[in-house]
Amino acid sequence: MQLDTWLIYLAAAIGLSLSPGPNGLLALTHGALHGRRKTLWTIFGGSFGFISVVALSMFGIGALLQASLLWLTVLKWVGGAYLVWLGIQVWRAPAVGVEPPPGEGGERGGWSLFRQGALSAMTNPKGILFFAAFLPQFIDPARSLFAQFAIMAGTFAGIEVVTEFVIASTAHRIRPWLKRSGKRFNRACGGIFVAIGAALPLRA
Repeated sequence: MQLDTWLIYLAAAIGLSLSPGPNGLLALTHGALHGRRKTLWTIFGGSFGFISVVALSMFGIGALLQASLLWLTVLKWVGGAYLVWLGIQVWRAPAVGVEPPPGEGGERGGWSLFRQGALSAMTNPKGILFFAAFLPQFIDPARSLFAQFAIMAGTFAGIEVVTEFVIASTAHRIRPWLKRSGKRFNRACGGIFVAIGAALPLRA
């Protein structure tokens, strides 16, 4: 990847990682219930799940690119429209609930937390759709698809680990703040989605 493309991807990935999602909420809940150190199992499980979803999305896109480069342009515009729509939904969504679900209060083993984090990322029905919309904005068909996958997946997974560890570490302080300011937080994140979806397809 070119450095300027990676820097844009990095900025977009950070903004997307900070937006509300099932894995962030899981890290928040597990951080409050089990502590930040044990929640690392949840976080690494989620990162493994995201890498799997990125691989499925990206190599599916690669198969389309082998058929025609026209598909990359189509995917960019359709993906941009999807991100704008998703941003509007996040903007209008109620504040994120932060109460632990039933059955979460007991002691959990590390592999159980890892599995829950991985399944949360891999079974989210919007995950593949989201990455199929997001990744084409940065793919260069003239370069190695596998190398780009390694860079994009590694970057996103690294950002997720850092973000969710911070969330888990400050869970007790973040939960009351989300109750007070969750709606404004959703609007800020929704605005990020809309900006990314509107701007990225216009890049050369």
